Amino acid sequence: MILSTHCYIEKDNKILMLHRNKKKNDIHEGNWMGLGGKIESGETPEECIIREVKEESGLTIINPILKGVLTFPNFMDSGDWYMFLFKCTEFSGDLIESPEGNLKWISKEEVFELNLLEGDKLFMKWMNEYSFFSSKMIYENNELKDYTLNIY
Repeated sequence: MILSTHCYIEKDNKILMLHRNKKKNDIHEGNWMGLGGKIESGETPEECIIREVKEESGLTIINPILKGVLTFPNFMDSGDWYMFLFKCTEFSGDLIESPEGNLKWISKEEVFELNLLEGDKLFMKWMNEYSFFSSKMIYENNELKDYTLNIY
């Protein structure tokens, strides 16, 4: 079981997106996504996402808002992933060269034209529609086969 975090940072009607194209053997290679990573021992999801965003972008996020919890059973044959999904509009600092890929501010209107995983398209939409949700997303061969949505 893998516990992880993911965050979409917004400013001026744009979302900070990461094009995953720098790490070897990256299961997300070529995809665009928000920032985040695995929770370390003893960390809360909030501590993790603040650390991960700082490591990947140089930004210090303030008051990240938990929008959802996602379950990915046996995601890409790497085990069960549980992801805490955050949104954030407050931050300080300047962008750095990310070790994960290329960072770019993308207008909200253009985000869905990027190479996104199918599940990402869904939960990015849900973050704006619902206060809080949970979902199970089942992928086979890199393709979303089924999902459930629970709205709170």
